[in-house]
Amino acid sequence: MGINYWLFVAATLTLTAFIGYGTFATARLLRVWRPDHNLLLLPEENMMRLFFILVCLLLGRLSGLPPEQLGWVAPRPVTQALLGAGIGLALGLFFFLTTRWVIRFTGQRFYSTVIIEYVVPRGGTEAILVTLALIPVVVLEELLFRSLLLGGLAPILPVSGLVVGLGLLFGLLHSPQGLWGMAGASLAGILFGLLFLWQGSLLTPIVAHYLANWVQILLAMRWREGVSR
Repeated sequence: MGINYWLFVAATLTLTAFIGYGTFATARLLRVWRPDHNLLLLPEENMMRLFFILVCLLLGRLSGLPPEQLGWVAPRPVTQALLGAGIGLALGLFFFLTTRWVIRFTGQRFYSTVIIEYVVPRGGTEAILVTLALIPVVVLEELLFRSLLLGGLAPILPVSGLVVGLGLLFGLLHSPQGLWGMAGASLAGILFGLLFLWQGSLLTPIVAHYLANWVQILLAMRWREGVSR
């Protein structure tokens, strides 16, 4: 591996640490700050996500790895997208139902609703905006965790260890949601990693990840509206 690849490794790990710190800092801030806008619709946050997406793309080029290694190909786009859609819809429904069950029987002992309360839309217009705002969120996470960290580090680290380790790290970044939030995110992260390896493309995990998040947010919105009536 040449110097560019090792620069890529160092920069990718630094970016991961920076985003991780930002996630925990936001969670701490929400303990004392109650935003009056949906967190997914803050202009500064969205501009930052778009910037990080560009950084991820540049890091992928810096690595010198072929597009196939990073999953930047889609040899069967329709089939891969449909596969991701089916898995994402099922995953979103599963996590919504199990999370409601956890909250019903344990309150917020194992799952904190602090984050979800500030991303669930209030009304149809906000729901459309959130649907669009989810795109850069998911693309950034998949570029970083599946493309750069899994695909990019596979030449120097065991793939099976990467899938599990990155899945756990993905779950750790959801620690503000409590133990169940961490467990669910870890399982999802491992599944997305396996999809990435199986399909050799980012398309399938991106679609699955997006729809899993979208279904959970949409169902949470409908459930909240029903409770408030």
